[in-house]
Amino acid sequence: MARPREFDTQDAIKKATAVFWEKGFLEASLPDLLDGMGLTRGSLYKAFKDKKNLFLLVLEHYEEEAVGAAKARLTDAQVPDGRARILSLFAALCAAVAAGDTRGCLLCSAAAGFEMSDPEIAEAVENGMRGIRDGFEAALRASPTHRALPDTERKALANVLLTHYIGLRVLARSRMPLGILEQSVESVARLLDMEPV
Repeated sequence: MARPREFDTQDAIKKATAVFWEKGFLEASLPDLLDGMGLTRGSLYKAFKDKKNLFLLVLEHYEEEAVGAAKARLTDAQVPDGRARILSLFAALCAAVAAGDTRGCLLCSAAAGFEMSDPEIAEAVENGMRGIRDGFEAALRASPTHRALPDTERKALANVLLTHYIGLRVLARSRMPLGILEQSVESVARLLDMEPV
């Protein structure tokens, strides 16, 4: 009879997220993961099969937690103006950096790494990015200045906002001075204030 697992799977995935977030997929060694998760080699392989499968579960968890939180902010019906929702997301990023969080974005780090050569990891990262972009698009539909835009233009602007957001998350991880991040957020505000042509 198989012995029951003596650890919480979701807690182990959260701990693995911290390891991958700090070190990246390629640099996170098996000893790093075992130490960070508090598991034995046998327990890790039995529960998660291998490092790649564990990373895919971590990306899924990150999408539910972090991407889900970003999308919730961008689609929050309690804030009727989509422009305010967008700026709120960028302001939250700056506030996190000001509070000492320089981890950046796990998806962004993965997107810039060699792990993107793996089709399954690439698909998981792209799904997360698409989720944030869809959130920007939803916020633009709720923006008085942008709701009348044709779908193609609104999608294009959502892509531009995603690019700004990813760039700022990468800059946060590189420990760029907060003032530079804040200037970038001001440029996003100016972009949103421009009247569509």
